[in-house]
Amino acid sequence: MSLDTWIAYTIACVVLTVIPGPSVLLVIAQSLTRGRVAAAMCILGDVVGSIVLVGLSFAGVGAILAASAILFQIVKWAGVLYLAWLGIGQIMQARRDAPERVTHEGGASSWSSFWAGTVTAVLNPKAIVFYMAFLAQFIDPQGDLPVQLAVLTVTSSLVVVVLLAGYALIAERAGRLFDSHRARRRMGYAGGGFMIGGSAVMAVTR
Repeated sequence: MSLDTWIAYTIACVVLTVIPGPSVLLVIAQSLTRGRVAAAMCILGDVVGSIVLVGLSFAGVGAILAASAILFQIVKWAGVLYLAWLGIGQIMQARRDAPERVTHEGGASSWSSFWAGTVTAVLNPKAIVFYMAFLAQFIDPQGDLPVQLAVLTVTSSLVVVVLLAGYALIAERAGRLFDSHRARRRMGYAGGGFMIGGSAVMAVTR
């Protein structure tokens, strides 16, 4: 892979990742309501999910989804309903008790954030089809395919980590400005709203 190809791929990844989508909105929600550890675990889950999508795309699942409108819609709406369910649950929790944001290391809450990020990434059928078409543009058929895939996967993962971490830090610092019971409740509502917004973004994509 030439340096020019790698730079073009990196720029494309930055542009595509920085646009708010389901994963971005989920990370913001996690940062607002649960703190930086949960947001970091959510980002890690998104990276793992993206790596899984790369493998699925090159295994042919992307082609199957692209060819089958019904299967595409099934996977798509499973992701939509999952994110909406997370958002509604967050809003209901905020209405009940408006808890302090969880900022401790580890714990079940952090792992739930990890799985939320992973599932949200994997249940995005547009991403599977996108990876299949997008990565192919930067692969040299005459080159070493495993090495090229490794380079592209590591590059996209690093871009995702850096940009999503930036969103998470901005959200967390904004959340620190409000530390009252009412503010925590509003942040819970906002976090749930971001998750529902992510499900809406996924729903309207075709």
